[in-house]
Amino acid sequence: MTEQTENKIKQSELTIKDLIFHFREKCKVCGHHRIMHDEFGKCEGVMNKPCNSGCDKFIAE
Repeated sequence: MTEQTENKIKQSELTIKDLIFHFREKCKVCGHHRIMHDEFGKCEGVMNKPCNSGCDKFIAE
């Protein structure tokens, strides 16, 4: 993690626990964790395998 990113997290007042919980949420459409989705919501898959569900938007379970 870069120092700039770490500073953004500290300034946001989010805890690491909150961030981990956020990124572990699963998508209703494809079942992958939020961390597998890009900034536009498209699922990039897991373990270097593309997502074949057609998911193009993260929707929390």
